[in-house]
Amino acid sequence: MELFIRIKDGQPFEHPIFGDNFCQAFPSIDVNNLPPEFAKFKRLEVPVLGVYELMASEQSTYEKINDVWTDVWHIRNMTTEEKTAKQQAVITKFNDREYASNWSAWTLDEATCTMIPPIPRPAVDQIKIDASIYTYWCGADNNWKETPVRPEGEYKFDYFAWDWIAR
Repeated sequence: MELFIRIKDGQPFEHPIFGDNFCQAFPSIDVNNLPPEFAKFKRLEVPVLGVYELMASEQSTYEKINDVWTDVWHIRNMTTEEKTAKQQAVITKFNDREYASNWSAWTLDEATCTMIPPIPRPAVDQIKIDASIYTYWCGADNNWKETPVRPEGEYKFDYFAWDWIAR
């Protein structure tokens, strides 16, 4: 995608223009030899944020980097208070689920801000899944455990009875 931007007083003016639109609007301008009031523009996607990062603004700024005008997304690290609030929100949401006490042994992994079991989940066994046998966390045993075969119809799993119950 070819983009151009207008330059006024050494700063970008308004927003980038698609190459086709630029050529239609300014047919006399050679895009390979731009006058000082226009420049090529490089569009950058919104970056993927780290676990404890925030966008400083929802809008990018336009900055000249290595002689090319481009989007610049400003990212900042969360404050200690923001990080703690995010962790607490994950824990609260996890503990507000139905049967939450089944997962009481799980803890927050601060590096990923996710709840993790004390024992890693076993590898997926597609043969068992095809037979409607699933591996779920059993809080009573503090381990992974296979469910009974799931019956046909509308059922949900009861973690305390360790059985399928009709809805």
